[in-house]
Amino acid sequence: MDEGNILCPYCMAELPAGASGCSHCGRAFAGRSQAGALPVGTLLAGRYTVGEMLRIDGEGILYRGVENRGRFRVTIKEYLPITLSAERGADCQLRAKPGSEVLLKTTRMDFADLYRSIQRITPATGLEAVLDVVEANNTVYAVLENPGGVPLDQWLEKQKRPVAPEAAMAMLQPVLNGVAAMHQVGLVHRGICPENIRVLDNGRARLAGYATIGLRTAGSGLHGQLYEGYSAPEQYSAVEFEGRYTDVYSLSAVFYRMVTGQTPVPAAQRLVADANPAARRLNPGLPAYVSDALELGLQLDPARRIQTVPQLGRALSSPEAAGEEARTLQAVGRRARRGHDGRPALSLTAILAGILILLAILTLLTLWGLLGRAGQPGQPETTPPAASAPADSEPEAPAVQYVPDFVGMTYAQIQANRQYSGIYLFYVTEEYSDSAPAGTVLTQDPAAGTALPEGENTTIRLVISKGPAMVEMPNTIGFTQEGAIRELESRGLVPSCFMVVNDGSYASGCVVACSVEPGTMVESGSTIVVYIAADRDVQITATPENTPESPSETE
Repeated sequence: MDEGNILCPYCMAELPAGASGCSHCGRAFAGRSQAGALPVGTLLAGRYTVGEMLRIDGEGILYRGVENRGRFRVTIKEYLPITLSAERGADCQLRAKPGSEVLLKTTRMDFADLYRSIQRITPATGLEAVLDVVEANNTVYAVLENPGGVPLDQWLEKQKRPVAPEAAMAMLQPVLNGVAAMHQVGLVHRGICPENIRVLDNGRARLAGYATIGLRTAGSGLHGQLYEGYSAPEQYSAVEFEGRYTDVYSLSAVFYRMVTGQTPVPAAQRLVADANPAARRLNPGLPAYVSDALELGLQLDPARRIQTVPQLGRALSSPEAAGEEARTLQAVGRRARRGHDGRPALSLTAILAGILILLAILTLLTLWGLLGRAGQPGQPETTPPAASAPADSEPEAPAVQYVPDFVGMTYAQIQANRQYSGIYLFYVTEEYSDSAPAGTVLTQDPAAGTALPEGENTTIRLVISKGPAMVEMPNTIGFTQEGAIRELESRGLVPSCFMVVNDGSYASGCVVACSVEPGTMVESGSTIVVYIAADRDVQITATPENTPESPSETE
């Protein structure tokens, strides 16, 4: 493919840059997208052709697109917040509204950081893969895979009855794994709902719909996007803290919809009057432990909600795990109703009443003393005896403390917190991790929420991430497709093969180029695009750009 050319976003035929339409399929490009969006046929980063606009939200625009080099379809998310952006002209440059320059710049950085972080943990999980992050036109573009399939909400509409919990768990397990991977690197999705989950042809689900915190929190500087019935209650306030338990609420709501056929009552409505029915009331055939686990996952109070995605998955799959979660959260609830020393916490009304009673007693004692001295002027003053403590007071039950959740925190944060270092002893080991940055806690023992006698020094075993293992990219030019796949997989790399046209310069079925140069150090688990020469009579794609010389010349 000639440098600077584009592909038709409809039929993927090669066209000159700036073409107003496709001479092959006959489609015109003008007027295909709304005003303010990139024109159809725009060449982005010299590699991607922008297609029609799919939808727009408060954060930006989602387009169809084509990756020109490998000729495969992608989707492209452009950061263009409607509350912060001014109208852009024909040069496509994004400009801020007056007074919004700083906020636009900082939120644009958040957008880029989010997608680069997700790029490092996909596509090895049940998440829509981020293929590239491009800075252009004074904004940022995230290039995403096009996984196919249908949205879960459309898939559910075709079902005539609720999904069995075992089938729902099998379908959602990749999504649970993907969200857990996000949590390990400190990310929270905040937009999990049937609309953002796609059901693939193999029956497994994949999660899409990434967004920055501003889009998924009411009261932020962006035009918010919440999902009624699936967004957690803390997302309806800009002053509430959001965490991993926020995604637990949304995943529980999705599972609730699948096994009952009904969307949960929206959290904002539940905060006024909680009338969300238990799952088993809507589906009497549902196992009791599944209904109980969903109730724990849909708690309005984050402290009384299941805290992590793995805990939710276990509770939805095992009666024993659901029972253990219920006991742990009940203990947390009892402790929340008690003071820090183990005694019942006094309410404000009780404190005020006690103060009034004490003032009344002091007033009566003062009057009694004055009247006594007035009646007996020669009588010396006496001090009333102090009230003695009851002789037979009940011994207090020993206070209980609960192990914090260290998973996802950095070890430096734990060491800097004197509350942790003063109570616990830490035994640390390290492991490589493709999903968590170096220094992040991967696992802990005892688990979060384990009850311990207060004041007892306990050793916490932590496994800390060493970051991704780095491997050297091998030289696979000239390998057969099978040989290249074996060589890359033996080094922990993930090959993704695409066929390219062959004018006879290459051996059919052999590697002619890769997306990473030989000798480059890359993260283990990285996806390597491998370009394979097709047979001469097969018309697939144009010759890849920057293809190295023939294997004989490179050896």
